[in-house]
Amino acid sequence: MGSHPHPLPTPVTDAGRDGLAALLERPERAVVALDFDGTLAPIVPDPEQARAHPGAVPALARLAPLLRSIAVITGRPADVAVRNGGFSGVPGLEHLVVLGHYGAERWDAVSATVTAPDPHPGVAAVRAELPGVLDHNGAWKGTWVEDKGRAVAVHTRRATDPQAAFEQLREPLAALAERHGLIVEPGRMVLELRPPGIDKGVALTAYVRESGAGAVVYAGDDLGDLAAYAAVDELRSQGVPGLLVCSAAAAGEGAEELAERADVVADGPEGVVNLLDALATAVAEQQD
Repeated sequence: MGSHPHPLPTPVTDAGRDGLAALLERPERAVVALDFDGTLAPIVPDPEQARAHPGAVPALARLAPLLRSIAVITGRPADVAVRNGGFSGVPGLEHLVVLGHYGAERWDAVSATVTAPDPHPGVAAVRAELPGVLDHNGAWKGTWVEDKGRAVAVHTRRATDPQAAFEQLREPLAALAERHGLIVEPGRMVLELRPPGIDKGVALTAYVRESGAGAVVYAGDDLGDLAAYAAVDELRSQGVPGLLVCSAAAAGEGAEELAERADVVADGPEGVVNLLDALATAVAEQQD
C-alpha cells in the first residue's frame, strides 16, 4: 500500500461503511453521482461564473475508468454544466453522463449531445408573469431572475437582506407556480419554479437502475439534494449499498440537514475533490 495524500474518510454510519466497502470491493459495478454547484464547483455570487474546482476534472478522470460510471446531476441545463465543468472531450471521462434540469435533460460524453423532452408549458407562463409578481411584492432590490429554459429561478443572494427577501417571496411565488402546474424548490437564497415529478432522486434512481449498479455514492450540498439522499436510502433498503456525502463549505445555507444525514462530510468542493482522489487511489491500489 502506498501513502495516500488524502486518506479515505471513515463513514459515520454502518450503512455508509457498507456502501464504501461495496464500492472498493466491486468498483466496476459502482456509480458515483455528484451535484455540480457547491459540490464540484464553489458557490459564487453569480451562477454564470461558477466553474468546477481546478482539481475536479483530473480527479474524476482518474476515478471514472475504474467505475461503472460517473453522473453529474444538476438543476442547471445540461450544456451549461458541461461548459462550466469543463467535462467535454476529457480523456478518462468518455462515459460521463450529465443529467441536467434534475434529469429532464441528459448529456452523454459518448455522443456529446443533449437529449430532452419538450418544456412544460407552465414555465413560459410563469416567465411572462414573474416581473409583475416581483414588482407587486416590492421587487426586493438586488433580487434577480435566472432563466433556465425548463425552469425559472429567483435569486435573493444579492438583495440588501437576502433572507428577508427569500421569506417575503416564498408565498407569492408558490401561488404563481401552483396556478401554472409548477412547484417551488427552495435552495440557498434561491426559489426555483419548475415542473413537478422531476427531482434529483427520480433522476438518480432511474440512472442506477439503467446502469445496473451494485453500489452508489451521492454527493450534494443543498436542499435540492435531499431527494437524492432519500433515493439512496430507498436503494439501500432494496439491497443496493450506498454512501451519502455532504459538501459543507458554506454551513448555514441549507447544508445542515444534509450534513446530519450524510455518512461523510467533506469540506466543500475541495474536500469532495480530495475524496474522489482518495477513492481513485484506493481502488487502483487494490487492483495492483
